[in-house]
Amino acid sequence: MKAKKIYQQLYFQVVVAIIAGILLGKFYPELGEKMKPLGDGFIKLVKMIIAPVIFITLTLGIAHMTDLKKVGRIAIKAMIYFLTFSTLALIIGLIVGNVLQPGHGLNIDPSTLSGDVSQYQQKAHESTLTGFIMNIIPETLFSPLVGENILQVLLVAILMGVALVLTKEKSGKVTEFLQDLSTPVFKIVHMLMKLAPIGAFGAMAFTIGKYGLHSVLNLLFLVGTFYITSALFVVLVLGAVAWYNGFNIFKLMYYLKEELLLVLGTSSSESALPGLMEKLEKAGCSRTIVGLVVPTGYSFNLDGTNIYMTLASLFIAQALNIHLPIEKQIMLLLVAMLSSKGAAGVTGAGFVTLAATLAVVPEIPIAGMTLILGIDKFMSECRALTNVIGNSVATVVVANWEKQLDKEQLKYSLDHPGDIEKKLEV
Repeated sequence: MKAKKIYQQLYFQVVVAIIAGILLGKFYPELGEKMKPLGDGFIKLVKMIIAPVIFITLTLGIAHMTDLKKVGRIAIKAMIYFLTFSTLALIIGLIVGNVLQPGHGLNIDPSTLSGDVSQYQQKAHESTLTGFIMNIIPETLFSPLVGENILQVLLVAILMGVALVLTKEKSGKVTEFLQDLSTPVFKIVHMLMKLAPIGAFGAMAFTIGKYGLHSVLNLLFLVGTFYITSALFVVLVLGAVAWYNGFNIFKLMYYLKEELLLVLGTSSSESALPGLMEKLEKAGCSRTIVGLVVPTGYSFNLDGTNIYMTLASLFIAQALNIHLPIEKQIMLLLVAMLSSKGAAGVTGAGFVTLAATLAVVPEIPIAGMTLILGIDKFMSECRALTNVIGNSVATVVVANWEKQLDKEQLKYSLDHPGDIEKKLEV
């Protein structure tokens, strides 16, 4: 197959769209704001296909397994990985916040704070452990397929996959049907991805048009600190994990460049989920691992969000001249560990988990969140990017642990990403 010219490559089109969106939002902000439906519409189109992709991938992955104990073992190993690296991300955020002190010197009087953060407080208040568990249980067996709760889709897919294994002598036609259905479903994914440049353009034009580049400048140190910390976490921590497991983090990111640019343009990690799952499977990870680890990681393995939470909490305390002794910071860390899991699957989880964390640490007023409300949008891209990269690494690592990783296929995919992209387009 003939190699595509650069302007025909999706990643190039998305880069051009992001730049065009920034320029439109900068020089024609009112027009830029009106581009919002383009970004929102694209994300809605992608969300439309997420539930079927997860359901088919995970159900077929389990259905093709003979040992159901493996499924439980995979889930346990994935959760251990998630807990370890999510906690490490929180600790790194805490260390960097103390060393660089991005909020130091602002000397803001807490009584002068204004801004509405009540919606985030309300969501944080609703994010109880009991409510979270009950929310995983769907109303009906098939209602998750028409909803957007990833954890409900996971539950139904696991139950269906296990049921197909236990009744494989009589349910072979169901497995065949799902196998056949996967072809047009992933074809829809490819069709929707062609609209990615339009979505990225609309989302970026709206963001710059509404908030303006100038809104970042006064809090540039915090934004810069967060981006640098996240980059170091990806390169040093995740890079070391990747190296130990026999692959290169930079090659993996280049292999997933379309998905990462899409996340950057739309500020939504969900926009990359269908393509991410397909590419990781093509890179040698078994379907079961991909179907279980990627969607679960979207709720429980939020490295970028965790770095953001501790950094943002310390920034607010420093800006308001509130001294937090080490024991209070440890308390902050422990609360953040729990709240980040409790708000899994909640829209705007980054800000919601921050509200939930501050609510339990009375020394820092929740009203302090208004200090970063204006720039939160500019940090959401980095949160989402770090989360997606973290989940990609987790999937390959768990597949390797379970000996369900084709290492030769992984090496070939990372060394020849263009060949894999051509195969996906057929």
